[in-house]
Amino acid sequence: MNILYPLIKGFIASGCLIIAIGAQNAFVIKQGLRRHLTLLTALVCSLIDAGLIISGVLGLGQIISTYPEFIEFTKYFASIFLFIYGIIAFRSAFKIKKTAKTSADAIALPTIKETIILLLALSLLNPHVYLDTVILLGSIASEHQADEKLYFCLGAIIASFSWFFAISYGAQLLNPFFQKDSSWKFIDGFTGLMMWGIAFTLLI
Repeated sequence: MNILYPLIKGFIASGCLIIAIGAQNAFVIKQGLRRHLTLLTALVCSLIDAGLIISGVLGLGQIISTYPEFIEFTKYFASIFLFIYGIIAFRSAFKIKKTAKTSADAIALPTIKETIILLLALSLLNPHVYLDTVILLGSIASEHQADEKLYFCLGAIIASFSWFFAISYGAQLLNPFFQKDSSWKFIDGFTGLMMWGIAFTLLI
């Protein structure tokens, strides 16, 4: 059996779906820029994604697709959550003092518990997670035989781990450019706009 084809196919399919900068990726990048709980953030996101990928390959996507009201529920709930998160980001931008070197000095950083809860919310309340990761990847995986599905799933999970660890630690390289107060104001303001933009697009 040629294991490379389903492995590479899973890696590419998963990679194409998670590269888009959304609420989850924005939070991961921000954690990396702050050098705050970087390993935990990357690991939690990767494990959540791995669980969703495995669920999709095992056929959860077929069950979800028969209950469209589930997607509707997550859409409205996620919109409310993202709107509130956007308000928090804007407040953070205006709270940073001119004398602060980084946002970490000016505002309280999320604890381990808060980080995990935020990541769970940003990941599982996003309806696109179920449409893309679970339903779409599950559909692509269904084109393969049982043994090939395993390697497809493995390739998809490797892509997820690679992406989240890359942006988490890669963002740290940009930390020297964010020593100014104005840089963090821009990041927080941009994050707030992004959250509101995503919430709006979910509603329409």
